[in-house]
Amino acid sequence: MRRTSARYKLAGAATAVAAAVALTGTTAWSSGAAEPAAAGQDPTTAAAAAPIGFGAGTTGGAGGATVEVSNASAFIAAVQRTDPVTVRVNGTISLSSMTKVASNKTVVGVGTAGRITGSGLNVSGVSNVIIRNLTFTGSNDDAINVQESTKVWIDHNDVSGAYDGGIDIKRASDYVTVSWNRTHHQNKNMLLGHSDSNGSQDSGKLRVTYVHNWFDGTTQRNPRVRFGNPVHVLNNYFSNIGDYGVASTENAGVLVEANYFENTEDPFHLGEGDSDPGALAAKNNHFVNSGTGQTGGTVKAIPYGYTADSASSVKSIVMAGAGVGKI
Repeated sequence: MRRTSARYKLAGAATAVAAAVALTGTTAWSSGAAEPAAAGQDPTTAAAAAPIGFGAGTTGGAGGATVEVSNASAFIAAVQRTDPVTVRVNGTISLSSMTKVASNKTVVGVGTAGRITGSGLNVSGVSNVIIRNLTFTGSNDDAINVQESTKVWIDHNDVSGAYDGGIDIKRASDYVTVSWNRTHHQNKNMLLGHSDSNGSQDSGKLRVTYVHNWFDGTTQRNPRVRFGNPVHVLNNYFSNIGDYGVASTENAGVLVEANYFENTEDPFHLGEGDSDPGALAAKNNHFVNSGTGQTGGTVKAIPYGYTADSASSVKSIVMAGAGVGKI
């Protein structure tokens, strides 16, 4: 396993401070906590019609027209309309470059037929976008890139083989939920915050909930976090992770809670590459043939109510519900 100086320079100190890791404020994380009204449905339900966590309240194209597309030209025209639209993808859409999705859009696959190949989707400078139930393969860039955007829900997709990132979120994006996705055959999986030098734009933003995702043999960045605080990594299944699971860097604050780690030598740590350590708190996780991770620092309180699944049940829950054809 690759070991970098930034990641391990505080390793000795981390052991001493692990017990002192704190969550500031008050957070309703226990199994008895009520689901917030904005979320609309129990987060353990795979077919939940609305996101929980930071992306709660994202409605996409609700209330607007619905169009069904099966080729690239119709797809591009639909996702770039200025009015609220639900775009149903029925077939394989072959893109040659990253395609921008406008505000107030729901882009959703029909059954298991919706596929995006060749390139990916660019959610840039917009708000209120939902991307669901699509298979992304072989992008020449990212599968999904989110930047300078708010209120985004990325749900029940299958992502593999992107040249760069699987699902990258950056440049002051905020209020995002990434849920029920299966990612596999992917090296750089989920980046949150693109640069150590972008703190002036990113600080106070990049608040993301990662919940019920299946990181299936991905190598790294599950996610790799800069500046976002708090970031919530909840009830995900990490299986056969090649390098590391979660990394907290550059003043980030990450709560890693009630996840299932299997065959993952390095489940979570502080710092990565040349990036300085952030803060990371971990609780109620389940480990099978895995390391125990590295924690330290102070993470802000999670500001929403939620119900956490028991970590020992997460593997079966996520394998049954993550990916396409499950909504």
